[in-house]
Amino acid sequence: MANPRVPGSDPERTVELPCGKTLDPHDIGLGMRDYECPCGDAHAVVTDAHPPSRFFPESLVAVLEETIETDDEFDRFGTPHLMGVAMEEFPEKTAIYDGSDDGAVGYAMLWVFEFDSRRLHEIVVELVVELMEHAISHADDDAAITEFESQMLEFDVSEFVEQYRRQRDFESAHDGPV
Repeated sequence: MANPRVPGSDPERTVELPCGKTLDPHDIGLGMRDYECPCGDAHAVVTDAHPPSRFFPESLVAVLEETIETDDEFDRFGTPHLMGVAMEEFPEKTAIYDGSDDGAVGYAMLWVFEFDSRRLHEIVVELVVELMEHAISHADDDAAITEFESQMLEFDVSEFVEQYRRQRDFESAHDGPV
């Protein structure tokens, strides 16, 4: 007798992680931020269902969505773009699963990184700051460039991430926007 399953799900699907272990994508919950791997490390987990506010306050997310034009199937800048930038920087430390045709997972895209969610958070912030620095360097306003550069000298990525994660209470399944 055949085992019942959700249409589109394939129990044989696995994701090879950067550490060499494999992961059943059906073991990833939408609220999961870290996967405790049999290798002994925690790996950052992100799905397309996670909002960009996982990494930044909504006010900055709104600015990013308004100013960054996308040239893909997404109507606005979001988590897939942030993960694309991180993946571009660390391709060998990223595993990807396309769950768009897997009705049993609850997400369309899954990214699993070699490092934990806190380190991923720092990386994403660093990359967006670099993106902002590049954008401001093309501005015609020297005062704005100087002001931005001055603010970035005082900006501490680790401290920002620590405070943001504390405010969002990432230990709770019910963290809310800041």
